[in-house]
Amino acid sequence: MSKQTNPTSDKLRLDKWLWAARFFKTRALAKAAIEGGKVHYNGSRTKPSREPVVGDTLTIRQGWDDKTVIITALSQQRRGASEAQQLYTETEESIQQREKRALERKANSASQIAPDSRPTKKQRRDIRKLKDHNA
Repeated sequence: MSKQTNPTSDKLRLDKWLWAARFFKTRALAKAAIEGGKVHYNGSRTKPSREPVVGDTLTIRQGWDDKTVIITALSQQRRGASEAQQLYTETEESIQQREKRALERKANSASQIAPDSRPTKKQRRDIRKLKDHNA
């Protein structure tokens, strides 16, 4: 008996690759990010069904940071983090930009003065009155 292979089973979707490379926790999140324009394939928006090719460039926005990665290997299975990092390489520019932005965010947060304690119940009521009155 011969086993028939499905020609579509060999195809790898971009959302599945992003999930396998551990950029997103679920495929649904990866798909939503692609559809929301947070993932760019070779500099342009793409679809979740796009087939990634080794050597292509992805720009992925996660939180405050943009990561620019080059696909080095393809995988349909989600493995450990060390194995997932072998599926891509992040560009030097991307690493430097992320570090620079992290330092800027840290400097901005240091300039903000945190209150000594939480507001009391009376202070919270006063704050609510002000907000309701101004709205």
